[in-house]
Amino acid sequence: MTPPSPEAASYTGREATWRGGTPPPLPRIGPAGWVLVALRGAAVVSVLLIGVLLLLPLRAGERLAAGPRRPVTGPWVQGVCRLSLWCMGIGWRRIGRPMRGPGTVVANHSSWLDILVLNAAMPVFFVSKAEVAGWPGINILTRVTNTHFVARDPRLARQQAAEFAARTAAGHRLLFFPEGTSTDGRRVLPFKPTLFQGFLDPALPEGLAVQPVTASYHAPPGRDPRFYGWWGDMDLGPHLLAVLAQPRQGSVTVTLHPPIPVAGQDRKRLAAQAEAAVRSAMDA
Repeated sequence: MTPPSPEAASYTGREATWRGGTPPPLPRIGPAGWVLVALRGAAVVSVLLIGVLLLLPLRAGERLAAGPRRPVTGPWVQGVCRLSLWCMGIGWRRIGRPMRGPGTVVANHSSWLDILVLNAAMPVFFVSKAEVAGWPGINILTRVTNTHFVARDPRLARQQAAEFAARTAAGHRLLFFPEGTSTDGRRVLPFKPTLFQGFLDPALPEGLAVQPVTASYHAPPGRDPRFYGWWGDMDLGPHLLAVLAQPRQGSVTVTLHPPIPVAGQDRKRLAAQAEAAVRSAMDA
């Protein structure tokens, strides 16, 4: 089995960076904006902190009762992310239902907000390059949320493939970004077929399916349509502050498409079908 590539999977490190035009200038933050930054920031940090502190004992008990499965902490993280978006003032809605049975999730990638937005839609576990595991601050979040790390080392390919199969068999929904980078939120880049090779291994559970997901961001009134996009060489801090300072927020719609059965597919067809599904909701 060929493990998914870190470039296609990473949601934090963007090595293959998309450079589609100049990002819009961030709005100036006035006194009222800084008040919103303080209030919303404190609310989100409190929600995340309390959520993490309560998550640890929940996971300990869950591990004893359910082993590697996450029947309690998965929905718990989902609720924490929904509450965080509410604290930020960002509207959120979901269309469609999470898949049932063994499978993985693929989605378009537009922003750091995807972490909250996609976790709010369904219990998922992000996949990231191994280097992120050592990043200060972010490494705590990724460990707590049980992020699945992959390394670009052929010697570890078999081990990583076995870990991927084990987590899938345990019912974990591993979420991948097949574009390999983030965009301005107004488009879907071609999906990399190499990622989908990892879904075809016979060692994976029978009946495996891939569920495409589209996250469509709608900018606040009067703002550039790319307001929530985070791509290219944009710095995280200023963009995060600009979002928190926005007086009237926009919204995001998450569309869960029908799962695509893996059986009888090849990686190119699987990638094309998933891309077409994600693109259909973005175009709409």
